[in-house]
Amino acid sequence: MEDLVTVRPTLNYVRLAELAIDGQIPYGIVQPGTHVDDGVPIVRVGDIRNGTINTANPLRVDRRIAATYSRTILRGGELLISLVGTVGECAVVPEELVGWNVARAVAVVRPEGISSHWMRFCLALPEVRHRLQSVLNTTVQATLNLSDLKALEIPVGDAATMKALVRVMGALDDKIAANAKLARTADELAGAIFLSMLGETESLPLTDVAQFVNGRAFTKGACGTGRVVIRIAELNSGIGGSTVYSDIEPEEKYFARPGDLLFAWSGSLTLRRWFRPEGIVNQHIFKVMPFDAYPLWLVHGLLARKLDAFKAIAADKATTMGHIQRRHLDEAVDVPVRSAVEGYDPIMSALWQRALGAEQENLTLGATRDALLPHLMSGRLRVRDAEKAVEEVL
Repeated sequence: MEDLVTVRPTLNYVRLAELAIDGQIPYGIVQPGTHVDDGVPIVRVGDIRNGTINTANPLRVDRRIAATYSRTILRGGELLISLVGTVGECAVVPEELVGWNVARAVAVVRPEGISSHWMRFCLALPEVRHRLQSVLNTTVQATLNLSDLKALEIPVGDAATMKALVRVMGALDDKIAANAKLARTADELAGAIFLSMLGETESLPLTDVAQFVNGRAFTKGACGTGRVVIRIAELNSGIGGSTVYSDIEPEEKYFARPGDLLFAWSGSLTLRRWFRPEGIVNQHIFKVMPFDAYPLWLVHGLLARKLDAFKAIAADKATTMGHIQRRHLDEAVDVPVRSAVEGYDPIMSALWQRALGAEQENLTLGATRDALLPHLMSGRLRVRDAEKAVEEVL
C-alpha cells in the first residue's frame, strides 16, 4: 500500500535544466512599463511567498509588450522561481493564472517527466538552498544568474517515492494556500465595508487618531541572535537569509508583536499587519499605535486609503529615496463618524483577527513542512509517520 511506504529513497542528483522542457528556463518581461488597466497581469518577485502566488492587485502590462514575451506566458503547472532579492522563493502556477506573464526577476520552469511540486519541495531542502546561496551575486542585492539556476542539482527519486512525498507535503501546502486566500478575502471584505462607512465623516489629521512611533537604527551592533530587526525588507518579503537579529532591549514602544500595524514611510511605503514573532522596529518604519477611541482596523483603513497619495508625494523626491514627512500625517482625512465605527467594530475587529490568525497558522504549517521534508527525503521518517504529524497540525 502506498500509504505505508517507508521511504528509503535512492536519489540521483540532476541539473534543473535537464528536468525542463527542451532544457529551457526563461525569465520574464524586462521592461513592463506602467500599469495598464486592461493589460496582461504579471507575477513579480514580491508576489511569490511561502509557496503561493499573491494575485491581489497585480501589475498589468500593455498587451503588445506582453506578446513579445510569449515564451513566459503561463499555461498552468509551471514552477516560478525568484531570481532577485528573495532568491529561491518558488510556487507552482495554478490554473486560474493561465494567460498571465512574469517579470524579469522570475524564472519559469516547465518540467518534463517530473512533478513541479517535487521540484519546489527540493528547492526548499537546506542542502539545495545552501548550494543556491553559494552562487549568488550579492554586490547590490542578492541575484541568481540563470546559468547557475540551470546548473543547480536537485534530488530525483523513483516515481512512487516522489508521488508519496508530494502527497504528504501537498496537504500542508493546500492548507497554507487556503489560509492565504482566507486572509486576503477577510482583508478585502474589511476594505469594502470601510469604504461603505464613508458616507458620513468628520475631518481629522491622522496624528489625531494614532501615534506614529519611528523606529531606530537597531541594525547597528546587531549580534545575529535574539529578535528580528524589522526593516523594510522584512515588511515586503518576510524573514530571509539577510534578516538581522539583535538581543538589544529597547523601549517598549519599539517592539512589534503579532497584530501590530507597521508603516514604512520611506522607499516602498508599505503598510503591513505584523504577524510574525516579536521583533524590533527599525528606522524608516512607523509603529502605528491607535489612540484609545479608535480601533486598529480603522487606522489601517485610513492609512490604506491615503497610501496612493503618500506614494505620489514620495515619487516627487527625485534626488533622494522617496519618502513622506511627519507633516504629511497632519493633513486631514475623512474619518467615519463615531456611531458608524462603534456599529461596525465587532465585524471589522473579527475580520482583522481572522486574517491575523490565518497568517500566524501559516507560520506553523510552513515550519512543520520545512522540518519534515529533509527527514522524508533522507528516509529517516516514514510517510505514514509524516502523515500523522501533518494531521496533528491541520
